[in-house]
Amino acid sequence: MDKLFAGIDVSRDTNAVFLMLEDGTKHSSFTVNNNLGGAHTLCQRIVSALYEKKLSAALIGIEATSIYGETLMYALREDGSLSKFDRKLHVLNPKQVKKFKDIHPDLPKNDPVDAFVIADNLRFGRISREVYMDDYRYKALQTLTRARFRYVHNLVREKQRFMNMLFLKFSGLAQEKIFSNNYGATALALFDQFQTPDELANMSLEQLSDWIAQHGRNHFQNPQEIAKAIQAAARGSYRLPKVVGDSVNQVMAISVSTMRVMQSHIKDLDKAIASQLDTIPNTLQSVPGIGPVYCAGIIAEIGDINRFDGQASLAKYAGLVWTERQSGQFTAQFTRQIPSANRFLKYYLCEAAASLVRCDTEYKRFYNLKYNEVNRYQHKRALALTARKLVRLVFRLLKDNRLYSPAARG
Repeated sequence: MDKLFAGIDVSRDTNAVFLMLEDGTKHSSFTVNNNLGGAHTLCQRIVSALYEKKLSAALIGIEATSIYGETLMYALREDGSLSKFDRKLHVLNPKQVKKFKDIHPDLPKNDPVDAFVIADNLRFGRISREVYMDDYRYKALQTLTRARFRYVHNLVREKQRFMNMLFLKFSGLAQEKIFSNNYGATALALFDQFQTPDELANMSLEQLSDWIAQHGRNHFQNPQEIAKAIQAAARGSYRLPKVVGDSVNQVMAISVSTMRVMQSHIKDLDKAIASQLDTIPNTLQSVPGIGPVYCAGIIAEIGDINRFDGQASLAKYAGLVWTERQSGQFTAQFTRQIPSANRFLKYYLCEAAASLVRCDTEYKRFYNLKYNEVNRYQHKRALALTARKLVRLVFRLLKDNRLYSPAARG
């Protein structure tokens, strides 16, 4: 099949395009605006080249550049003139493009040259999996799950900043495990309401016990013992100069407010994710321990399971594959996971695997087995290997469209 290769270097304002023939010769190069009109012009130029050279297929590739190429891909997918040909769309990893360009170190760094390198990548078959855009429900779901991913990671960072401030304000409370959750409603109310360790240390035990019972809505079995522990920790805490303490209190109040807002947004996203997931029939939710959020994150990144040749291909896409270090009789025990991966899919697979370790006896047994095999990176290694085991289950359930059963654990 005679093909045309179109490399597009995307930027915020313009797109540089290089059209290449199968023998590596240049057909044309040009620049269009990165807007709807520019996309129409691009499609017309590609179609014109296909007719001119009597070609039947076009491989179109862009380098992954934040969001600037995403709308262009939609325009190329929806353009009716291109749909008459065998048209494939690809998004290339920037590291992959750079390594390919390193073969020609004398090439200058500019947009037309980058477009040429992308087209040459396509010609040599150094391409990633074709962009799956036939069903936009997956993209809608992906938008929600990736937003949740970022909110969760921002919340984790905010919690770390909060704990740093807590040590400054109440070092003893930061050191002692008094509350099961330092971000729970009662703990946050305590850290927010009491400005100095002396306020807690000098408060009567009865008053503090009543305060804990009231704010804990009587969920604490022995509020008096908790009050004693809090006062002991407060007495052992460092004292800050008043001007410094006031600034720490202000930062902590803002941090508490920020965490509450983030938690509220995550709950809203969870509802939207569950609603969008309902539009995509799947059997993954039949696995005990994989709720709608983890299920949605996995499905959104995989898209159509038929894109993958097998479970090994899916595992590589998720980055759950390890490099090999071997020379002669030596084989390294510790090797790195491949760096080129879909980090969102890897995250949701690992989170789902952690949930399965808590809910499924076989996955718990497997995790413990891998945990005890080594004495370094035990949890990280065991969880990654458990996620790799989960990939086999995910692939089989989605490929066969069947419900979970213990025999299909993988």
